Amino acid sequence: MTDVHAAPGTARQSGTLAIGGDLPVHRLGFGAMQLVGQGAWGPPRDRDEALAVLRRAVELGVNLIDTADSYGPQINEQLIREALHPYPDGLVVTTKAGFALTGPGQWHPLGRPEYLKQQVELSLRNLGLERIDLLQLHRIDVQVSLADQLGALVELREQGKIRHIGLAGVTAEQLSAARAITPVASVQNWYGPSSRKCEDVLERCERDGIAFLPWAPLERGGLAGPNSPLAPLAAEHGVTPAQLALAWLLHHSPVMLPIPGTSRVAHLEENTAAAAVRLSESETERIAKFLDA
Repeated sequence: MTDVHAAPGTARQSGTLAIGGDLPVHRLGFGAMQLVGQGAWGPPRDRDEALAVLRRAVELGVNLIDTADSYGPQINEQLIREALHPYPDGLVVTTKAGFALTGPGQWHPLGRPEYLKQQVELSLRNLGLERIDLLQLHRIDVQVSLADQLGALVELREQGKIRHIGLAGVTAEQLSAARAITPVASVQNWYGPSSRKCEDVLERCERDGIAFLPWAPLERGGLAGPNSPLAPLAAEHGVTPAQLALAWLLHHSPVMLPIPGTSRVAHLEENTAAAAVRLSESETERIAKFLDA
């Protein structure tokens, strides 16, 4: 049975993916959004536990932490800096800009070039960085020219403030349109073992070597608990449903980089232990068919 209390370095067993061709990270990362208040608004309920989660993630071998300027807002980035700065060698902190949060769960795309530039400057300050290795456009603002939105990020990249540009919440058509303007190093979309509506986007990422970061990979906890539809198959493998779901994602695609989030160290350790779970191709297909039934 897989140890649900992962040992130091466990995340390394998930393998390595080079974002943008030159930014190697382990394929099991950590999504930090849940460390702040409900609806991504306000401070964490337990600040000490939030800081402990971030520090434990690095101990477990996680070297990609995903955040956004809107989480808190800004509080999430500040927590990461407090917990981990000065950052250990090889740790990649990715962040996002282009979503304004005006209250708990109240998200508004905001892609005006001057706003994006302002938010990137704030992220650099909040994270204590001179350059953001991966800056993802959090959402495409349909009220603003895509060329203007990406043009602002390209300008920041030329200034050395961004290394790679990624996208979040995009269709295959939007991905193609963006790539006509600038190279795209990553896509972050809603995707999980039983939520595979953007398979066409994933296929394009596989074809072109673009990292794919599935958000809500455990489907907001729906695949993690004792009533998970994966519970019977997880029992067969001697793992938890959450571990089986994450292992399935890792085996489903070589460009997949799950970023499960949690506000508790115990859940973090359980999730990270999924890096050690091995599935055959036939088992991966069986799980997909089981969930589709």
